[in-house]
Amino acid sequence: MVNISRRAWFTTLVKGIGAGIVLGRGGSMRGSAPQAEAAEAAGPLTVRVTRPFDAETPVREFTSWLTPNERFFVRSHFGPPSAEAIQSETWRLTVKGLVKEGLSFTLKDLQQFEPVSVTAVLQCSGNGRAHHRPKVPGVQWERGAVGNAQWTGVRLRDVLQRAGVKPQGLHVQMQGADRPALPTVPLFTRSIPIAKALHPDTLLAYEMNGRPLPLLHGAPLRVITPGWMAESCMKWLMELTLRADETPGYYMQQAYRIPETSIQPGSGLPGSVMVPVEQMPVKSLIAAPGEGDTLKAGPVTIQGVAWAGESPITKVEVSCDDGKTWEPARLLGEAQPYAWRQWQYLWNARQVGPTAILCRATDAQGAQQPEKSPWNPGGFLWNGWDRLSVTVAA
Repeated sequence: MVNISRRAWFTTLVKGIGAGIVLGRGGSMRGSAPQAEAAEAAGPLTVRVTRPFDAETPVREFTSWLTPNERFFVRSHFGPPSAEAIQSETWRLTVKGLVKEGLSFTLKDLQQFEPVSVTAVLQCSGNGRAHHRPKVPGVQWERGAVGNAQWTGVRLRDVLQRAGVKPQGLHVQMQGADRPALPTVPLFTRSIPIAKALHPDTLLAYEMNGRPLPLLHGAPLRVITPGWMAESCMKWLMELTLRADETPGYYMQQAYRIPETSIQPGSGLPGSVMVPVEQMPVKSLIAAPGEGDTLKAGPVTIQGVAWAGESPITKVEVSCDDGKTWEPARLLGEAQPYAWRQWQYLWNARQVGPTAILCRATDAQGAQQPEKSPWNPGGFLWNGWDRLSVTVAA
């Protein structure tokens, strides 16, 4: 990239489709821009925080099965790393720790492994945090910190097997290239159990929806742990370290943990063990109509999406009378592991005036989306019934 303004550069960055900004097969990335300009360039996203740039997808975009790259929610703790840290000429993935042989891979090296594609929902653990009562601190995500994409890369298992995992290696620590502005702030370092790391669907992804991975989504390489929340899907990956135990440090031992048993707000955590956030709970959203819409009496098509992490969706129900009665929706397409399922319901709107439309999903394990999520101090894993208010006009 040469002779490009900061504003034009950041607009391309946020859209995530500029060939000079993504790192893929032989690509490189140059330049920098203040994150404060992100909101100006956000396009269809709803900005929650400008530094670092955190923005969610308006739910109307979920009428499509795959969420386009430029409309996919963005989340990080520190923003993208410097251009120098992830140039294709110098970038390497290092595998070390409890392995038989420490290894270093270029992107071209990784692309020599068998390529694999997995369509999977990616969701921030805090999606829906704004709905918890009492409120909890953190980015006040509403409904759109989620998306469904096709991820292409190599199996993490294949890379680890090349290095040779020692029997003591029970956890895989992941480190990205992003860095906090202050040295006193801990690095965003996480680990996943070896069983999830060796699962054949866990990927090191270098493409998203058939294009090289965009910078805001982790270029040149990120982890994809299908069915698990996004804090396990490390962006801008640079190091994998095999360990005997969970990663120490703030982002593994304090942040992204929930009570093992339900607790009451303000009660503290007496006797409650805190465990890492991992699998996604069953959840559904209404993509259309929109909140506050005025609808004509007569047939109204209600549509949305539903997902349940590692379990397929078997049923979605819709209520058009504020939860008094429920009717089954029609599931669209074929079920795919880890991807969301689109659904549709035809409502004959007769009663003129305001009403609430709700939806709830059930997965193959029998887990049903609850009316409200259990409260937790991190505001994680909200999966209460989705609800919107509409008015039926004569």
